Amino acid sequence: MTTPESVVRALAEPARLRAFAAVVLGAGTLADVATASGLKVKDAGTALRKLHEAGLVEGEPARPADLKPLAATLTEAMPADGLAPFIRGDKLVSLPVAHERRRKILEHVAAYAFTARTYYEEKEINERLAAWCDGGEVDHVTIRRYLVDLGLLERGGGMYQAQPLPM
Repeated sequence: MTTPESVVRALAEPARLRAFAAVVLGAGTLADVATASGLKVKDAGTALRKLHEAGLVEGEPARPADLKPLAATLTEAMPADGLAPFIRGDKLVSLPVAHERRRKILEHVAAYAFTARTYYEEKEINERLAAWCDGGEVDHVTIRRYLVDLGLLERGGGMYQAQPLPM
C-alpha cells in the first residue's frame, strides 16, 4: 500500500528521485530512464525496481502509478483554510509565528478539543491538549497558556471553562 511515508522513503534516495522524475517526464524504457536521469543503466534498473515496489511506477514501459487515491487521502487528512502545514488530522505539528494565523490554529484545536461553556479540571485540559501535541514541536503546557491568553479558555478556582469561538 502506498502511503505518504512510503512515498517519502522511496524518493529520499537521489537515484530513485532522478529515475522517478525521468519516468514522470516520459521516459519509459530502462535505457530512456538511464539517459534522462543521467544514471548508469544498472543504477536506473535498481531505482525502477524500488519505485515499482513502492507503488510509484507501474508497467512496461514504465509509467507513473495512479497516485490520485493517495492524493485524495492526503487532502482528507489535511484541514483547509491554511491549517495544513500546522495540523495533520488531530495532531498539532507546529505553530506559526504570525499572531493571526496562530490564533486560527488555536481556535481550531479548541473547537475540536473542548465544548464551549463546559468546565474542565486542569488534568483533563492537559490530557486533551497532550493528545493534540503528541509528536509535534509544541508542548501542551504552552498550548494551554496560549489558549488562556487568547481567551479561548478561562481559568479560575482551579477549573477551566472553554469559551465560545468568535464568529
